[in-house]
Amino acid sequence: MDLDVARRTAAEGWIWGYPLLENYRTMYPQAIDPADARSTGGFGRFRHYSQPFTPADSDVVTPNNDTPYSWAWLDLRAEPWVVSVPATDRYYVLPVHDLDSAYAGFIGTRATGQDAGDYLVAGPGFIGVVPPGIDGVVQAATYLVGVLGRTYLAGPEDSAALRAVQEKYQLRSLSTFLDIAAPHPAPEPVWPVWQEESLSTVEFFTVLDFLLAFFPVLPHEAELRGRLAALGVTGGGEFEPAALPPGVRDAIDAGITDARTQLQKAARNATDSTHWFGTRTQQGDDYLTRAVGVHNGLYGLPAEEAWYAGWAGDSDGNRPPDASQRDYTVHFPPGQLPPGRFFWSATVYRLPERLLVDNEIDRYSIGDRTPGLVYDADGGLTLYVQRKRPSGNAEAANWLPAPDGPFTIAIRVYGPEPSVLDGSWALPALTPRS
Repeated sequence: MDLDVARRTAAEGWIWGYPLLENYRTMYPQAIDPADARSTGGFGRFRHYSQPFTPADSDVVTPNNDTPYSWAWLDLRAEPWVVSVPATDRYYVLPVHDLDSAYAGFIGTRATGQDAGDYLVAGPGFIGVVPPGIDGVVQAATYLVGVLGRTYLAGPEDSAALRAVQEKYQLRSLSTFLDIAAPHPAPEPVWPVWQEESLSTVEFFTVLDFLLAFFPVLPHEAELRGRLAALGVTGGGEFEPAALPPGVRDAIDAGITDARTQLQKAARNATDSTHWFGTRTQQGDDYLTRAVGVHNGLYGLPAEEAWYAGWAGDSDGNRPPDASQRDYTVHFPPGQLPPGRFFWSATVYRLPERLLVDNEIDRYSIGDRTPGLVYDADGGLTLYVQRKRPSGNAEAANWLPAPDGPFTIAIRVYGPEPSVLDGSWALPALTPRS
């Protein structure tokens, strides 16, 4: 094999396959390892979170307290599944994502409305008859899919009402839904135990080779999949790094290094999520942007559902912002608060972990529903981002606690208005206080 081709294929394959491994990194403890504290109980079951997240929660990076999660994983090899939802006036979304994080479809307030409904989630090539009573079909491109549902939480006192809605989300195999005999179950795979080093070594392609068994080749990806197959990554689960000729293995290692450098550079320069997340049609073959989205916020929603942005640095050019060195403000001029159909929030995360920040008032985000905010005399809003509580009452009311070190802030706008999506609304600066 030409070593330059091997290196280039490894680099492209790593960027393309990175979302699959990050997805497996989450799926393994939740759906496969029953001994893990994060387990959902296996495939076909919801695990709901009804309490706000705290710094102790580490199931997923950049967690949010706007919409606590409902996790589920589905194995579609034997038959489709049916997702049933209640009627509710509360914002929610149950997005179904494929193994590579591309969204197969959405069930929720924006996409399907507020009425009760039953929705079929089917795997690749499903040609069965859609039974009566099904309100919509989500067609997946992979046989394993995930659901990271979000349901609006008004605050800690709203947890019981939130839980009542979540518990009405229902998962049933199609045979159970129809009350007929179940088909023969699919064979149980020999799941690879997740190892963190799989992301940075040639073992990446061992895990990828296993996962491709659940991901039929798509026509527009056939050329890349063919080149991966030439390296031995066929989807047969038999890729063996030790069997590679030394020159080829070195070329693959170099390709992985190339790809990781490319992703890190792209992620550093990314400022908003407009194109990070979406359906397969929306994302096309822009695999680097998909990888950036996975790197910066795995399972983020597409921009029409929720728009995300943040600050890679402050207005003086310091990257990343560091609250051990200075205090900051964010000023929204009058009429320039984040425009969204549903709501918005700003959440601080400590770096590099991208987890919530422990603080004396247990406040991790500020948004349009935060009680007690003090608006400027002209109707604008100033947030105070710093490690210590501000001395004045008005500033303390608008305090967004930061860690004693580097941090980032994520802005989330749910149901963004066109001005957000077309860029005519601009995110204000993160400004150091003099």
